[in-house]
Amino acid sequence: MAAADVLVVRHSVSLAVAVLFVTFPHVSATRDPPHETRYFNQYLDHFNFASHGAETFQERVLVSDAFWRKEGPIFFYTGNEGPITSIWNEVGFIKDLAEKFEALIVFVEHRYYGESLPFGETTFNKENMGLLTVEQALADYAVLITNLTASYCEDPDVCPVIAFGGSYGGVLSAFMRLKYPNLVAGALASSANVYMSAGLTPGNELFQDVTEDFRRYNPRCPERVREGFAEMERLAGQGKQGLHEISSRMRLCSPLQHHADLVNMYRWVREAFTVLAMEDLPYSISNGPSLPAYPVNASCDLLLKASDGIEGILQAVGMLYNFTSNLTCFDLHRDFVPCADPTGCSLMPGAQAWDYQTCTEISLLESTNNVTDMFPPDAFTEETRAVHCRQRWGVTPRPGWLSTQFWGKGQRLSTLVILSVY
Repeated sequence: MAAADVLVVRHSVSLAVAVLFVTFPHVSATRDPPHETRYFNQYLDHFNFASHGAETFQERVLVSDAFWRKEGPIFFYTGNEGPITSIWNEVGFIKDLAEKFEALIVFVEHRYYGESLPFGETTFNKENMGLLTVEQALADYAVLITNLTASYCEDPDVCPVIAFGGSYGGVLSAFMRLKYPNLVAGALASSANVYMSAGLTPGNELFQDVTEDFRRYNPRCPERVREGFAEMERLAGQGKQGLHEISSRMRLCSPLQHHADLVNMYRWVREAFTVLAMEDLPYSISNGPSLPAYPVNASCDLLLKASDGIEGILQAVGMLYNFTSNLTCFDLHRDFVPCADPTGCSLMPGAQAWDYQTCTEISLLESTNNVTDMFPPDAFTEETRAVHCRQRWGVTPRPGWLSTQFWGKGQRLSTLVILSVY
């Protein structure tokens, strides 16, 4: 890598995720290094000395020194939108590298997620959401790194910190290297949508890449999905009777009543295919939804074995939403909640935090067109986002702020590797 350059490597969705999670074999439960759960007194507000003064909250941190040698490196996972324990259970790459390089392993939970709730039970009240920003999260990590190096390293200069992250966590690891080069010596950002989250991509690449993952396994898969959606559109043209037939064939708990319900179901289906592509790992997972190894291949096989396109879509999405095989019907309102992220949110508390983040700094304006992707046309615009955000949180997004704050496409720095889809 040439000095003063950022290396950006583009992959399909599944391959980019796999680089972080599978470049080295997944760490099994028997090889998983022991770790300690700690709670770090973190400032509520790093930038306004008057608002909360020296008030703090408890930020959850997982630490393993099983492989660490004195003055060895610190491998620092920049937590993203979820409980840090779930991320620890899924990530094997860092642990393998830590054993090889005798590193201290540190996984930090992002503020407002998991147990790291600045205001306890009232954290998600509108008046308490203003301290949920990328800048505050990065400052959390910077303060913690300073504390770690002081505690573990006699000479912090010979105890390099390498940031790791995947997806939004990858964006944060890249930003840590850019924002705090005095603290972070290098970063590996896997599947890091650095440009997309800053609003610097065309707006159709995510679902295009999801489609490409399925096409690579079998070109007939995207065509079967398109056939299923086309049949649904034909039925929807028949009015209430057609919507009820779609509801029956898709085994929905509540029948579709209006066209808006149909659009919501399309997005529910789209989210399932997106998750299957993102979790397309060479081993089965059981942390969260249980999926087989290579779920893209497995779901594609179900698509093609089905009697028609609608049945194929039902079987494919059932791999995610009915992984226990216990459901007799699908509850769209439980599985998919419209939000400022076009892939949808859930009813879990962390989803509220993510909705707020995508209503403020993080821009995810991804649309579908049924030409470069296999999904029905669905434009998710800045105005769509703004209307939702004003209604839900009383905030208006600031397009372009993340690009302004973190250099946009002008990032120039050594020892930063971004393995990215967009």
